[in-house]
Amino acid sequence: MKHRAIHRGVALITALLIMALITTLVFSLSWDNSLNLRRTYVSMYREEAIQGAIGAESWVLGILRQDLEDSDTDHLGEIWAIDIPPLPLEGDDVRGEIFGQIEDLQGRFNINNLIGANGEVDEPSLQQFRRLLRALGIDPRFAGIAADWLDANQDAEFPDGAEDPIYTSMIPPYRTANQFLTSTSELAALEGMDKATIDILLPHITALPGRTAINVNTATGPVLQSLDENLSVADVERLLSEREESGFVDIAGTFSSLVTPDVLNQLEETTNFFRLKVIVRIDTVRITYYSVLERGPRGNVTPILRSLGTT
Repeated sequence: MKHRAIHRGVALITALLIMALITTLVFSLSWDNSLNLRRTYVSMYREEAIQGAIGAESWVLGILRQDLEDSDTDHLGEIWAIDIPPLPLEGDDVRGEIFGQIEDLQGRFNINNLIGANGEVDEPSLQQFRRLLRALGIDPRFAGIAADWLDANQDAEFPDGAEDPIYTSMIPPYRTANQFLTSTSELAALEGMDKATIDILLPHITALPGRTAINVNTATGPVLQSLDENLSVADVERLLSEREESGFVDIAGTFSSLVTPDVLNQLEETTNFFRLKVIVRIDTVRITYYSVLERGPRGNVTPILRSLGTT
């Protein structure tokens, strides 16, 4: 009887262990299945969000084409400059929204203007970039460092430059680009650059293909101040007040006494490059979609650079 009781006890414990293992296995399979299902939904929502952003881009292409037909200037009072309000996205068991904005990239300083057609540093643009940095309260030595990052040679700009010998001594080591930038975020690699500095700088700079003029109808205050060393904060405030949202009536008359003739020739009231920023939210999925758009003289608008979640 004693041995029989022991066997029954062992059998009971064995049965309980088997049930515990089965329960654990079932729970694990159920948990894995829930995770896989959630991953599937997230992937599906992300693809839907991207398609929604591309749809918004197509809509914006039409707006910019129509804008060129309706007006021969670009200013902040036009329809493209109005933020895209939140629009609902609804479908089968899907709820979300889409919103965004269009920015005139020629209202910023084009970093690629630092390099001329011969691959050498363009001195007037270098001086303008220094003035922009001062207007933003940033160390102007970054102008020389940025120029060295772009130029084709390995001769460090005196006294503020930095070429390969500086960067290859870092951990991890890397080399200068020695070519035009495709994104302003690349400036984060400059010697001495930190996040706080680049966050201040990014709203006032861009990286566009080739040399571009500045649209003074949309230029930021610090960019306007960078046009000439004698322009003061008071001058910029007066200019911003004068242009308001409809732009300057007479650019030549307004700026001829404020800037040199060479700079005056680099000022425009129209724009060829815009950036679309679209934010799409579906369920818990949220994406930020950027698209750089180039508008030709006949109104054809082409996306030339797209990215997700970066500037």
